[in-house]
Amino acid sequence: MYDVIILGSGPAGLTASIYAARGGKKCAVLAGVDIGGQATKTSKIENYSGVADVEGFTLMSTMLEQAMSFDVEIRYENAVEVFLDGKVKKIKTDTNNVLEAKTVIIATGAKPRKLGVEKEDELTGHGVAYCATCDGGFFRNKPVAVAGGGNTALTSALYLANLCSKVYLIHRRQGFRGAQILVDRAKANDKIEFVLDSTIKTLIGEESLEKIVVHNKITNEDKELDVDAVFVSLGTIPNVDFLSGQVQLDEYGQIITDVKMNTNIEGVFAAGDVRNTPLKQVITACADGAIAAESAMAYIEEME
Repeated sequence: MYDVIILGSGPAGLTASIYAARGGKKCAVLAGVDIGGQATKTSKIENYSGVADVEGFTLMSTMLEQAMSFDVEIRYENAVEVFLDGKVKKIKTDTNNVLEAKTVIIATGAKPRKLGVEKEDELTGHGVAYCATCDGGFFRNKPVAVAGGGNTALTSALYLANLCSKVYLIHRRQGFRGAQILVDRAKANDKIEFVLDSTIKTLIGEESLEKIVVHNKITNEDKELDVDAVFVSLGTIPNVDFLSGQVQLDEYGQIITDVKMNTNIEGVFAAGDVRNTPLKQVITACADGAIAAESAMAYIEEME
């Protein structure tokens, strides 16, 4: 039996594993195959204190190495079913293993929110993408669009402007949720054209994306844009389906925790983007992971 099983290998999960292992606890991370979470898909991180400028993949690789240096067990499995009541928690994985632990830290992060238009699924991988750093290179010297108004959308637009001939930044409002410094950089970039008060209405293309139709909600007019790709950056949806309603969620599907990362179930904690945190950043996910691990260890000590 493990002292702590951590679900997820993003910054929250890996930080939790480092703290738990350093605290002398037998710890396993169910990392799946996409180790590092969403952070690995970030081209540049500039706001992680102490590191002026780092690629997301590089930062997460360092965290993984650090966790493994403390003998954290990394298991390339995902949780598909959980049994969280009682003192012994059970986790069934996608490889048909059933693992037991005294505590569980849920750090499964979130997945990209989709456009919700026809042909989106068919054209995913053929012009519809959700990660600029992963797929931007396929559209070098071609026109593309980015949909969204947060930091990820702005960062993606700036990254793609270095590769692509034109970047349309499509946002449903006039104002942006993202950092003003990113907005200013995007406005100053000649390759980026702002398409505001607008949403993507239609994807056009058979084998691959050829055009998009954008609807302006103020003028009620539609216009076509010739693009080879659209990068969707509309926020995220928490990865909680496997919990089957056992853990209390808020109206947005995020796990509700207190300041010590406790959920409504004793011995079960949550950290990072999967919980009801007001700021979803690498640095706050790390802080969540550290707190969750400390809370898990305190719980174990009380039980013993």
